[in-house]
Amino acid sequence: MAPAVSAAIKPEPDVVWSRENVSMSVVLEALNDIRKKFALVEAEETEHPHPRSCVMTLIAVASSEAEERRAQRAARMIGMSHPAQLIVICDQPHLKPGQIDATITTDTFQTQSASAIQCELVNLHVRGAAGEHLAALVDPLLPSGVPTYLWWVGTPPFGKHEFTDALRICDSLVIDSSRFEAPYRSFMDLTKLGESSHQKLGVADLQWARLEPWRETVAQFFSPGDRRPFMNGISEVGVDYVGEGRGNRVGASLLIGWMASALGWKLQRAAGGGGGVVAAHFSAEGWRPVEVAFRSVPKEQMAEGELAAIRVAGSAKGKTFKLTVMRNPERARRPSPDIGAGAYQVLHATGGGDDAGLELAQRKAAWHRDVQQKAAPEDRPPQPGIFVHERRRSDNSLVLLTLIDIGGGDPLRHVQRVEPEDEATLLLRLLANGAHDHVYSRSLLAAAELFRAI
Repeated sequence: MAPAVSAAIKPEPDVVWSRENVSMSVVLEALNDIRKKFALVEAEETEHPHPRSCVMTLIAVASSEAEERRAQRAARMIGMSHPAQLIVICDQPHLKPGQIDATITTDTFQTQSASAIQCELVNLHVRGAAGEHLAALVDPLLPSGVPTYLWWVGTPPFGKHEFTDALRICDSLVIDSSRFEAPYRSFMDLTKLGESSHQKLGVADLQWARLEPWRETVAQFFSPGDRRPFMNGISEVGVDYVGEGRGNRVGASLLIGWMASALGWKLQRAAGGGGGVVAAHFSAEGWRPVEVAFRSVPKEQMAEGELAAIRVAGSAKGKTFKLTVMRNPERARRPSPDIGAGAYQVLHATGGGDDAGLELAQRKAAWHRDVQQKAAPEDRPPQPGIFVHERRRSDNSLVLLTLIDIGGGDPLRHVQRVEPEDEATLLLRLLANGAHDHVYSRSLLAAAELFRAI
């Protein structure tokens, strides 16, 4: 485990070396010189220079300046806690053919129990699609004996010989299917990647990592022993997603692919309609029908392709069940006075979740506040009022509301806040698993089968 660091990452790294139109041998020489100087500075007079460790190589390929900045920040965040070889390659159309402009930046972090750590980031600007020359370009920089991860920040050029050649130098490919320029076509090309790459290649998807709260919530419903039979009683599943068009159903299809592959469902037929509506029919245990419905819903605060809700229903052992998970659920407008009753509001129960009960409770709380204020001295500072009318906040999109209805009784409600995770955190989680996720692989194939049937 890497030692804890006591310093946060700086907004901008220190540029320690920069050259235009150089060869990779010159870049490697400069990188080794920077590391040697840092080791000598950190070592005391009676010590030998501390050996440098490296647990992995991360190569990020960007096709625009915006992608390059994202890749640089994520790489620097990873380097803060993991000794790694970090390389960012960006396509620069204005350069001459064959020209390489290189920059080396460093971040230095002081650990709590060991010597300082220096993280170097090699930034390469080349002309033309970076994947065309990637293998020969970065091969001199790759240390031996550690895994190499290739992160394609945008849309990889699936099917091209240059891309297949680039995969030879890496152990795993990291992509984000939610950022593909042509989501449907690129997603289908992704599923064929195993036909053109080496068998040991791992594939990781940032969109799959973002689906983890949904998968965990669904799985937790079936985790108690008395609910296990419900898994074999599922008869219908509904998924709401944002945006119309088949390309926006990638995340929803991955989630259904995960359920279908885990429970052994076999796709029978599927058909798409207008407005982003899709109906798919599966069979379980060879005979039991399971109907899956996709529906497009408008959500202004969500990006196209994001999941808005999932519903799972069925029956088993004489009991019906329904699980509903909603993200950023709509809230009813509640009639209320303009100004609420402040802290006195918590002293009066609503008597139910309906609007009438809430309004009565607010009136009691307001009366309670007025009585207390009249009895107080005149010089008492005014109590701060609050607006009781609920408003949508930007963090509502990070809230999942789970409703559980078993046997037709009163539904159980559970609200959880899903903390946002930046790109570096998601990337680290995928790399920690070696980017070899068999659950993702089988879910990907099941989702592709569904896509082809529509």
